[in-house]
Amino acid sequence: MTQRSDSGKRITVVGDALIDELRDPEGSREFVGGAALNVAVGLALLGDDATLLAMVGDDEPAGRIRAFLDDYDVRLVASPSEHGSSRAVSIRTDGEPRYEFNEAAQNRCLRFDDDTRAALAGADLVVVSCYPFDDDEQVGLLLDAIDDPERRLIVDGNPRSGMLHDRDRFLANFERVAARSLLVKVGDEDAELLLGAPLAEFVRRLRSGAGAADAATPARGPAVLATAGRNGASIHHGDLEVQADIVALPGAVVDTMGAGDATLSSVVHRIAQDGVPTSVEGWSAALREAMTIAAATVRHEGALLRTGVVSPQLGS
Repeated sequence: MTQRSDSGKRITVVGDALIDELRDPEGSREFVGGAALNVAVGLALLGDDATLLAMVGDDEPAGRIRAFLDDYDVRLVASPSEHGSSRAVSIRTDGEPRYEFNEAAQNRCLRFDDDTRAALAGADLVVVSCYPFDDDEQVGLLLDAIDDPERRLIVDGNPRSGMLHDRDRFLANFERVAARSLLVKVGDEDAELLLGAPLAEFVRRLRSGAGAADAATPARGPAVLATAGRNGASIHHGDLEVQADIVALPGAVVDTMGAGDATLSSVVHRIAQDGVPTSVEGWSAALREAMTIAAATVRHEGALLRTGVVSPQLGS
């Protein structure tokens, strides 16, 4: 069980839960994962009160997902899946990993029933990650269920080519949701997949309020958290631009799969504790903390959030 903080903040994370299967020349290993699940567990490990809204099947992998979430004290509000639980296979040989997704992952969707809506309505912050933004109905249901998104919605598109059915629709809906959000996270791989352009161009689009649909949506962008792998991360918030380099820690980098999720968990945790930073100093501290957590996470296999200090929950 995790140790809750005394902030009293409730965070609901919306997105995916799946089995990550890693294949390389040494064999095959399986981990419970999914971007949204990783963020929810990361928040719980940092002491937050986390709930996950995700689709799971009625099968053996679902039992592992549920048990894993129970171990880390994350509540699950599950949507049914007619295709069983989602699975992502990461094939790692020379070069970049290649990903394959099963039928469930490719047809992910949430059921917006009373329990789902209650979990969204009762949250102080709502974090959306790896959501089917190319599904107009799912996007409409999400926005309909979240009041005051500019005050409490944080979104990470996290597109995956193997789950992307309509790139243009995904981009349009993601930008529409982002324009109404408190904070949006984008990565260099997201920019390449969705725009075929550098990360800086995607950041400019989001800051300009691209996707704002009508006069009721402010013609301004959200705070943008931009992650660039070995080049660190930056925040773009109003007139503020803050850069943070990756943090050097002892040991070799083992697995970069959970770096972005760990970064997002850390920043969301800081916002839950102290509110959105309003100064260079505040954002610098938040990014430095996030880069330290990401650096510790990538020094272990799998995507479970780690910190740079030893603790009973987090490990080293």
